[in-house]
Amino acid sequence: MRKIAYILTFCILTLCATEGQAQIYAKLNGLYACVGVINPQVEFRLSDHSAFQTEIVYSPWQSIKGHPMHFGIFMNEYRYYIKEHNRGFYVGGNVGMMAFKMSKPYLLNGQFGLQDRYCRGYGFMFGAALGYEYQFCERWLLDAFVGFSWMHSTYNGYSLSGEIDLYPQRPAWKEPDSPDPLNYSAEWLPNKIGISIGYLIFPPKKKK
Repeated sequence: MRKIAYILTFCILTLCATEGQAQIYAKLNGLYACVGVINPQVEFRLSDHSAFQTEIVYSPWQSIKGHPMHFGIFMNEYRYYIKEHNRGFYVGGNVGMMAFKMSKPYLLNGQFGLQDRYCRGYGFMFGAALGYEYQFCERWLLDAFVGFSWMHSTYNGYSLSGEIDLYPQRPAWKEPDSPDPLNYSAEWLPNKIGISIGYLIFPPKKKK
């Protein structure tokens, strides 16, 4: 799976960086960096109003107060800029895959918390994003964005002590005849938010 993803990404990026239009920004999500999550991004110009971005999100946290929060996401996104590439508002559509070992977060009575259990598995997502880019100086820009996606996950559930849950919660019609720890979920969740700073590492060729 990883090798296929790398090959597809390389092919797409090669097609995007066509001669005469190549313009590449390398970015880092500052909001995620503040909590120790790594989110490098690379954006390729496709036309005057569109771009392709590929990114990785990696959380190295094996434990936060006893709760695992270790996960990785690989995501690709197409963006359409309303005014002009790298200037102003844009809308995007993205697709990604993930692997995780983490306690599911929740919001109750205005307070954020983590479940007293964790899940380990993998999944994929399809989503949409809204953002705004502001270019300053000659090669720098800011990218503010938020996105939601439909996430489908396959996972096993565990107690914080590591004991596997052989009877995860399911609808009655999905209950297996014998103990089975494998569970599935499909839901709409936020899949990205941040403020990234970017640097133009490959400017387009000037027309003669």
